[in-house]
Amino acid sequence: MEKLTLEKAKELNAKTVHEEHLLLHAANVSAAMGAMADYFGEDKEQWEAVGWLHDYDYELYPEEHLKHTEEPLREEGVPEEDIRAILSHGYGICTDVEPLNNLEKSLFTVDELTGIVQAAARMRPMGITDMELKSFMKKWKDKKFAAGCNRDLILKGCEMLGMDIREVADIVIKGMKEHAGELQLTGDAQ
Repeated sequence: MEKLTLEKAKELNAKTVHEEHLLLHAANVSAAMGAMADYFGEDKEQWEAVGWLHDYDYELYPEEHLKHTEEPLREEGVPEEDIRAILSHGYGICTDVEPLNNLEKSLFTVDELTGIVQAAARMRPMGITDMELKSFMKKWKDKKFAAGCNRDLILKGCEMLGMDIREVADIVIKGMKEHAGELQLTGDAQ
């Protein structure tokens, strides 16, 4: 496989991921990664595909996350660059693969950030469709809101990217807005 396509990523992910909330998370991260690729002027489909596939082994091995990813994906012909990016999102948590390039740093950052964006959008009558950065930042500052999402990790990722949380959140929100229907974030309009 010369390049990991979004279609191939979805096909591979479907072999191991079946829980609705994990599929939704894959879609959220994929949308956010596409927006980050646009920001950096990179290959949008590749970044979306990596985002879609990043939790490939999580459903089957939640306690051994990313320990059952490298070999199966390599056997499927997923490019080494993409495998490394996937492994790097667990840096300091379950892998020692440090995010070094913008693809890896972006995945590390948006993985958790999409959880808070999703939770904030779900609180709104119009979902994410009319969500502005300002209202998201209010939720971000409330440590009790989406408390399961690791804000320190997100900030560490922003620091790696040399970006402010506001910049990254703005990009992620815009990216997720483009996929609001698929992400079930259109609020009462659904």
